[in-house]
Formats: sequence, C-alpha cells, structure tokens
Amino acid sequence: MSIFVTGTTGYLGSYVAHLLLTEHTDRLAVLVRASDEDHARQRLWKAWQLHMDFATFEPLLEDRVDVYCGDLTSRRFGLSDTDYDRLAHTLDSVIHVAASLNRRSAKACFNVNLRGTLEVVKLARAAADHHGLRRFSDVSTAAVVGRREGLIVPEPDMVDWSISDFDPYARTKKFTEHMVHELLHDVPTTVFRPSTVLGDSRFAETTQFDMVRAFVFLANLPVLPLDRSWRHDIVPADQVSRWLVAIHQGETPAHDSYNLSAGAAAQTYGQITDAIVAASGRSAPRFAPWLAGSFDRVAGWLSNTPRGWGVSSPAAMMKVFMPYLTFDTVFDNSRIVEATGEAPAPFSDYAYGLMRFAMDGGFEYPYEPWPTEGGA
Repeated sequence: MSIFVTGTTGYLGSYVAHLLLTEHTDRLAVLVRASDEDHARQRLWKAWQLHMDFATFEPLLEDRVDVYCGDLTSRRFGLSDTDYDRLAHTLDSVIHVAASLNRRSAKACFNVNLRGTLEVVKLARAAADHHGLRRFSDVSTAAVVGRREGLIVPEPDMVDWSISDFDPYARTKKFTEHMVHELLHDVPTTVFRPSTVLGDSRFAETTQFDMVRAFVFLANLPVLPLDRSWRHDIVPADQVSRWLVAIHQGETPAHDSYNLSAGAAAQTYGQITDAIVAASGRSAPRFAPWLAGSFDRVAGWLSNTPRGWGVSSPAAMMKVFMPYLTFDTVFDNSRIVEATGEAPAPFSDYAYGLMRFAMDGGFEYPYEPWPTEGGA
C-alpha cells in the first residue's frame, strides 16, 4: 500500500515527499506530468535536489516510489485502465498538494484547482469503495478567509461564504475544500491551510521566488507603502511540511482542519525590516501606508506597459501581491501547535539570508542536471 502525493514536482510537495521518504517507511505513488518515465524522473530530481544529493535520491526513487506519468486535469489522469486500477487499488491515503497559484489566471486556477481536485477525489472514491481509505489530506490556503483585514481569524471561522474572495486562487481553493467534504463525506478528511509559505528556517536556499521577488523589491525602496504595525503571517516550508506530515501520519486528528500559520506570533513589517536592516547594514526605510492605494494603481498601469520597457513583469507581480501585503490579517494556529508542540521560526530569523540567496543567484536555483553515465 502507498500514499498518493500530488504536486511532488512543486515547492511544498517536494518537502512533503522528502519528509515521507526520509522519516517514514511508506511507499509513495506520485503523478508527474511527463512524456515518459525518464522525463518524470528528471523532473523529480530537479524538484527534490533542494533536499538531497543524487546518491540519496536515486535509491529512494528506485526502492520507494511508484511513478505514474499523467496529467492531473485529464480524465483518470490520462492513465491506462490497468495503471489507474493499480493506483486506486494500492492506496492507503492521499495527500493532495498540487495546485495552480496563478492568481492572475482564473482559467488556470479553475482547471487545476477544481478539475484537477475532482479527479483526485474520484481516485480517492475508487480506493475507498474498493478497500477503504485511511485519510485524505487536502492542502488549501489561509486565503480562503476572503477580504477580512486587521484580524486574528479563529480557526472555526476561516470560511465565510458571504465574504468576497481575493482572487481566482482563493476562490477555487475554497470550493475545493467544499468539494472534498461533500464528495468524501464517509472518508476521514483533513484540510490544511498554510498562510504565506516563504523560505526554509534551516537554510537560505529556495526554488520558489515569486513572493521573495516582492520582498526584495520592497526592501530596496526608501519608502514603503505599508504600515510598520501591519502583520504578515509567514511560515517556512520546512515547518509547514512537518506539521502536515505529522497530522497525516498520526492517529485520528482532533479537528478536520488546521491553519499552518504563524498565528498570533506573526511579525509586523517593523520587526521584519528591523531584522533586515540589522543584517544588511542598509538604511531603514520610511513607512507610508497612505501610499498603498497609489502604489497599487501605478503598479496596475505599469503592468500593462510594453514588455520592452522591462517593468511590466515586476509591476504585475506587485499588483497581484499587494492585497496580501496590505492584508494585516493573521490566522489562529492554536490547533496545530497544540497537536504537534511546534511553533514556527520567526521570519525575521531567516529573511535576510533568503533574500541574499535570491539576489546573488539572480532569482534562480543552481539546478544540477541528471548525472551522465558513470557520473554522480
């Protein structure tokens, strides 16, 4: 029997796969969008090398991982009947991490987050009807809270259907949660809602740069369109994955949903910038929250300028992230802290190292290719 994990070629999914393979004994079944198994293995190596060298990766892949080449949004993942039945009949549990985070594209979010999740739910249904399913864990997002500002949102109150959503990503993830509960009502299900997942508390390296770009851009401004007292709920990927795996692999959880967040300990922009200033020696910025609206409008205008000007891409990025940067809302994490006894490291502890790594590498990870014959 195996754990079916989606999104293992993505950032958070690679953390989950690594933890399961190195700290647990379960076999993993992974779905990889690839032309053939060799291509799939190369994609997995690219994603997992943040966590291990090739000498560790290759035997784990050979001994513990069943690779299925398919597409989350295709009917039955595009697998043959034989492969699909083999997958469904050998599942112990499911951890659904895969998602589109493309906040600018409703099409991408609806296609991956809704159609893709429906296919995962149908697989889980087939497994549950065949032999039973131990658990279905769905990775959602704290953004399902919608447009609520200046609050610490209690965990039981995270979803309110009367509140407007931020964007297509948040909207589709809210519907995904509903889908999982409605269609798998007789299967133990757990929803996990990470807040802003940014970096790793143990080392500076990352393979995910979108929000890092936003922080680097803001860190280089002499005036910030933010309030020093506003909080941003940030958690490191290593903590999110540890929390998630601990609950999924444990006994019956006390709750059907958990916020994977900094909670009341979420830091203010003042605390974050003070730490960056102390580590970098640069001048402290001035905070000007009254400029947030103007900044957002300018970013919107610049995002539509010709590509040759070189500002449309960073402007579009800032346009997308500004609602999250000015959110000033955090998410109660008392359930997960009580269940695991672990609180996340403050972002200020590792923020500068993360930003320095991103800037020094030109916002690219130095991927190693698949070793040649006889190499390692």
